[in-house]
Amino acid sequence: MLPSELERFVGEDLGEWDDSSSLVPEIEVRAVVIAKEDCIISGLAEAQEIFAYFDLLAEPLYDDGEFVPAASEVLFVRGSARAVLQAERLALNFMARMSGISTLTRDCVLTAGGRVRIAATRKTTPGFRVFEKKAVFLGGGDTHRFNLSDAVLIKDNHIKILGLAECLRRAKQRASFTKKIEVEVESQGEMIKAAECGADIIMFDNMAPVEIVRGVEHLMEKGLRSRVLLEASGGITLDNLQEYAASGVDVISMGALTRNARWIDLSLEIVAENEKNSNRKRI
Repeated sequence: MLPSELERFVGEDLGEWDDSSSLVPEIEVRAVVIAKEDCIISGLAEAQEIFAYFDLLAEPLYDDGEFVPAASEVLFVRGSARAVLQAERLALNFMARMSGISTLTRDCVLTAGGRVRIAATRKTTPGFRVFEKKAVFLGGGDTHRFNLSDAVLIKDNHIKILGLAECLRRAKQRASFTKKIEVEVESQGEMIKAAECGADIIMFDNMAPVEIVRGVEHLMEKGLRSRVLLEASGGITLDNLQEYAASGVDVISMGALTRNARWIDLSLEIVAENEKNSNRKRI
């Protein structure tokens, strides 16, 4: 992460004066981060940066994006006792949040069975988007747009203001040739018009799987299916994902990947002297 980002996160967590950490003496300790449940671990790289900021040595015991069984030790830390206590919560927050997103994303990818690409949305935490999108990628998903400049997405409100054809005309005229143009459609008529007017991607917004199936068949009948990528979005969760994956679309974007992801339970524990030589992976 950028140095300015790291300092902002640290400053937010430490505040002006840390009385709690100052209670302990300035001695060297060893600590280990433990995953208390099965997960796809993420945020290890960020945790290393946080610990390094406090002059601590942090050694990951797994790779980001790797499956970790419950009760596994995932990161080893060594250095000042005060610094370990100061860095602990910030590092764990990064790992818990990112690992939760990666774990849910992997579940969705496996549920879809490889038939479609599972993508994130821009429904992310302000100031934390890059890390949430990275967690989606580490879970096997697609990051989708990071921001508005990555692609042209014509939504319902654009269409209400200008009309679909005019939106597409302006998009083609103003956007770089390197950018794809996507249209969010809510009816079969909008879908056909978007395909005929040259959209690169058509997003079925809040449509039931059966309606999407009819839309895909309609595009095939008109010889338009091969011209466009098809994306389904809106109200899609792990519970109904299989139906959408079987509908014939190429991409499923899910706000649930970041909105519904549960934080993974992680803890940092100081290692006693008599535990130093236990059989730990890569310590």
